[in-house]
Formats: sequence, structure tokens, C-alpha cells
Amino acid sequence: MINIFGYTMVQLTDLMIKLKLPKFRASQLANWIYQRAAVSFDDMNNLPKDMRQMLKEVCVIHRAASVDQLDSSDGRTSKFLLEFSDGVAVETVLMRQPYGNSICVSSQAGCNMGCAFCASTIHGMTRNLTAGEMLAQTFYINELLKKEGQKVDTIVIMGSGEPLTNYDNVLSYIRLLHEDYCLGMSYRSITLSTSGIVPNIYKLAQEGIPVNLSISLHAPENELRSELMPINKHYPLDTVIKAGRDYGEATHRRVTYEYILIAEVNDSIKQAKELAELLKGQLASVNLIPINPVTERNWQRPSLDRINAFESYLNKKHIPVTVRREMGNDIQAACGQLRNKHI
Repeated sequence: MINIFGYTMVQLTDLMIKLKLPKFRASQLANWIYQRAAVSFDDMNNLPKDMRQMLKEVCVIHRAASVDQLDSSDGRTSKFLLEFSDGVAVETVLMRQPYGNSICVSSQAGCNMGCAFCASTIHGMTRNLTAGEMLAQTFYINELLKKEGQKVDTIVIMGSGEPLTNYDNVLSYIRLLHEDYCLGMSYRSITLSTSGIVPNIYKLAQEGIPVNLSISLHAPENELRSELMPINKHYPLDTVIKAGRDYGEATHRRVTYEYILIAEVNDSIKQAKELAELLKGQLASVNLIPINPVTERNWQRPSLDRINAFESYLNKKHIPVTVRREMGNDIQAACGQLRNKHI
């Protein structure tokens, strides 16, 4: 059976041709799947009964089912473990921000990047997610928000997995989000986070879609970054920084560098100085992330004084910087922790 959730209009039209059905039925089908959130062909009452029966024999509309949910005590953050039809589950997070509802979407089940501070990589990667499975995460939360008269406003592809090693599926997902027959989201409301897959950063810059790029840096020099992020051995710091600079120039979008602050590891003023030197003159900002302690790792959060000192130094050097506000700390909002518990 073909799962058509995640199909584009072109794919739905091709399906109509294959089934010897009128092409115009593709837009009706898209409307039911994406605008009316139908999961049963029986509900599609403007389609002929024989067509509905034919579709039921060859197609399904599988989205995602909730296996577990954790809600923060302040009610602003919810983490969902969502399962697909083959039993594979991933985490998706809803963050109710002052500027709207933001969700963090996973692009892979698990991760094989091996970052030393991350829970997602502990059990490795099970598989890539399809465009439809990433869209299913989005729809699951959007349907919940609709009941409150709200919707998903911004998306970060920053959950489990490395989006740029699942390039084609991630790009299909982003383009589908933007289509009017789907959610009609602005590309500028979408952020893609990468550990620094340099060739695909350049590839993304040429796509003509102004999505925001976020690059995980976490260290201002190669030796430490390689310890924290093994991918640095393939794409060293200077090549990552150059790719980020070139992405900003090609897209006219400010690149964000994510920097997890780990006590006594990468949070010194010397390292703040090295980071400022790296980013000098670039259309970029820094997002400082005091680490969420992970049970399986032995990293600690820096003191507030050290966090403030690091931030102040970057400000003094005119590097735009923010400190990520804690959300969901009481529900282990760091990627991978809920999935690991179930595994």
C-alpha cells in the first residue's frame, strides 16, 4: 500500500494518471489531506464512491500517533514521542513562545553524528525520515493547536538527526510546507540546523529558498570541536565558517551559530575571544545554549556568572548574541532523551 501523506501535487497528479482518473481530482485529494486533515478516503464526499474505493485498495493516509507526551510545569513546552506505521518513533517539541508557537522537528530516527553532548546519538541512527513523516510531526501538533484556535507559526528542523545528510527528504518537506495547498508557510519562518555538512550548505544556498540556517559550532578551535563533534574531522572549523559566511552572502539571511556552553569545557573568556575572532565581519549571530544535563553524559551547566561573562564579551565585540531561554528543562527537552527512555 502506498502512503500518500507527504505527496506533492505533482505526485498526486501522477497517481491520478496511473489510476486512469481525471487529473483535477489531485487537487481535491490534496485539499482533503492537507487542508481538511482527512485520514480516511470515506470522508472525501466530493469524490465519486468508485474512486474512493479504488484509492482505498492502493493507498493509505498514515500520519503519526502519539506514544508518549511530557508537559512542562509552566505549560509552555510539550514533548511528544510520535510513532509511524513501521513502529519507529521520534521526538517533536512544541514551544509556546512570545512570538508564536514554534515546533522542533526531527529529520532522522536517532542520529549517527556522534556528538559527545547529545542524547540523540547514543543509540545511533535507525533510519532517515521521509518528507511525509516530517510533515506528520508538524500536522500532529498543528491539529492540537487548532483546537485552541492557534497554529504552528515557526519550525526548526533541529530535533534528532542531521538534516543535511537527509537532504532530499528535508528539502521536499520544506517545499511542501510552503505550498498553498499544504500549510502555506513562509520559508523565512523555517530554520534548518546542521552540524556543518559543508557541501550541502553550499547546495542549500543555491536552492533559491530563503530558509534560516543554524550551524552547530560549540567550540572555537578544531581540537576541542573534534572532541565534541566528530564531524569536524571531515569538515574542519575553517571550512564550516566559510560555508556559513558564503550562505549568508548568497541568501542575505543572517546565519546563527549555536554554541552549547559546557562548564569548564568551552565557556572561558579565552574561548569567547576566539569565537568573536572567527565570526568578525560575518552576517551572523550566536545563540548560547547552557547545556541541558543528559543522564548518559557527564557534562555540567556553567554558572550564571560564566554564562553572563561569555555573553558580555561577545556583545562588547559587536557579535549579536542571545542566550537561549530555558524551556522544558523539567521534561528533559534535550533531543533524544524521551526516545532513549522508551528504547
